[in-house]
Amino acid sequence: MPLQKQPIIDRRKESSEQAAAWSKLSLAQKFSASSLGKFGYELKFVRNEHGHSLAVLMCNSGIAVITEDGDINTSPDIKVR
Repeated sequence: MPLQKQPIIDRRKESSEQAAAWSKLSLAQKFSASSLGKFGYELKFVRNEHGHSLAVLMCNSGIAVITEDGDINTSPDIKVR
């Protein structure tokens, strides 16, 4: 019986919304977001408050934020609708 070729699925494709949010991150935020990605966190949006960006990531019911300097807070005082 001949082998059938399975379709190739590229799981690296991001939504345009996610790509736009990723482009707003500082280099330090990108490194921190990548490390959180290993635990299942996904970048949802970037919030700008008082001239500083704050990356917001979610994993199941968990929320994490990353400051411009790359500092990670997995227990932020933030409301997400």
